[in-house]
Amino acid sequence: QVQLVESGGGSVQAGGSLRLSCTAFGTSMNYLGWFRQAPGKEREAVSCITWGGTITYYTDSVKGRFTVSRGNSKKTLYLRMDSLKPEDTAMYYCAQREYPGCSRARSAYKAWGQGTQVTVSS
Repeated sequence: QVQLVESGGGSVQAGGSLRLSCTAFGTSMNYLGWFRQAPGKEREAVSCITWGGTITYYTDSVKGRFTVSRGNSKKTLYLRMDSLKPEDTAMYYCAQREYPGCSRARSAYKAWGQGTQVTVSS
């Protein structure tokens, strides 16, 4: 059974930084991505990276501020978030898909973490 464990969320002031981590257990298909869901809004794709690390995706609102990367073992996915804004406040989820290509479609992901809360105050 796939288990995704996220960490690194917290409360920061606008302009601050956080780094989220997600480690996958129980699978060799460590094809991971980040989503987020703000209160009253749909869950949206934030970022993902291909298995080879050559292609990344970022939603428009985070481009230039967030950086996705993988650990050396490729079991861990990171999301470095800089210049945080109040509108970045959300529960952030790590999700696992079963193919190495990057996807922003929720339907492409088969397992989800429990989420880590990010709160940005103005």
